[in-house]
Amino acid sequence: MNALDLLYIPIAVIAAPFLMRKKREGWDQRVGHIESMLKSDVVGPGIQVASKPRVLLHAVSVGEVNALRTIVPELSQLSHVIVSTTTDTGLAHAQGLFSELEACDVVRYPLDCSWMVRRFLDIVRPDVVGLVELEVWPNFVKACSKRQIPIGIINGRLSARSFKGYKKIRMLLKPTFRRLKFVCVQDQDYADRIQHMGVSRDRISITGSMKWDSIDASVHREPSEKSVEIAHAMGVDLKRPIVVAGSTGPGEEALIHNAVSSDIQLIIAPRKTDRFEEAAESVAGCVRRSNNEKLLGSNRFLLDTIGELSAIYEIADLVIVGRSFFDLYGSDPIEPAALGKCVLIGSSHSDFQQAMQLLQNAGGIQVVDSQELGEEVARLLQDDALRHKMGSRARACVNDQQGASKKHVEILMEQIQAKIG
Repeated sequence: MNALDLLYIPIAVIAAPFLMRKKREGWDQRVGHIESMLKSDVVGPGIQVASKPRVLLHAVSVGEVNALRTIVPELSQLSHVIVSTTTDTGLAHAQGLFSELEACDVVRYPLDCSWMVRRFLDIVRPDVVGLVELEVWPNFVKACSKRQIPIGIINGRLSARSFKGYKKIRMLLKPTFRRLKFVCVQDQDYADRIQHMGVSRDRISITGSMKWDSIDASVHREPSEKSVEIAHAMGVDLKRPIVVAGSTGPGEEALIHNAVSSDIQLIIAPRKTDRFEEAAESVAGCVRRSNNEKLLGSNRFLLDTIGELSAIYEIADLVIVGRSFFDLYGSDPIEPAALGKCVLIGSSHSDFQQAMQLLQNAGGIQVVDSQELGEEVARLLQDDALRHKMGSRARACVNDQQGASKKHVEILMEQIQAKIG
């Protein structure tokens, strides 16, 4: 036990009532007991080290997991990949995406107590660790550094809003950031903020965002079998216009429900699973995907499941990106853009400023406020040519930005080679 562990104890006591209200599974795994989650040939105590190098990628939840769609299959050709996640939804999504890969395991990330981290690393034994976006826990980073495991950030981002908070505890976090061997960030603004936190400039690379790589934007695809199956199961009519509102936040379900004409099919997908009931109440009479119900003739649908939004985007005529009409700083617009969809987003999207700037410059996305949302939805649904033009521009923009995953693969493998010597 160290000084930081002693600090975590009162924090855990204070947070306990909140944690108890939220259903969380796998507590034995959260303290480092992940043996049962690994394939039988995975390295652990008393097991011979495998011939392939081992890459640990940590992605907090669904959004970060989505960024790994391209890099994990590529890395699994060169190494054994272990994907760790923090949330239950992130774990389920990662298992759905990567469980079929022979050279990949999905596990829970441990709590940042020194003995839990030690137990986790004893079992996983990574040769390099990539923390997706920005998930820098002091005990974990320190433990990797002591074991001479190169650890760094991939697909790094530090928004202006988050940076304000980090600056307040900069002196406490500076030793942790200094231990990072490499930092791959999405743009120059993120690079400057990360450097301010204590990372040497020569360890920072601007590699772009892996989220641009999540879908092959150069190929125009018809809706997949999965998306058609989901639509059929809920009673969605693929021959009529479909609006998809993805990753919505509090208050937005009601806003979008009222803004979209009642004779238009609307599929709403809340961002957080603990809001499914609240969302259902906001859209009275909606068909809920989780109930396995099918109601022909309905125009309101609730996608209250995990990992199916990507498929539903495929059948959309128009996409509304949520968490952007109030004060939640936006959701990622890249996926529907990559699919060549006509995309609307609210004015509150500061967490995705770089992607938004690129898409706006390309004419591939439109920003609307809550007052004009209904009018713009109606206008775009009546103008097929404009929707297709916006979608084509969005897809072309995404295609131009792709390639970050390959850069990250090269950097991770270089770190392994440098370690081997």
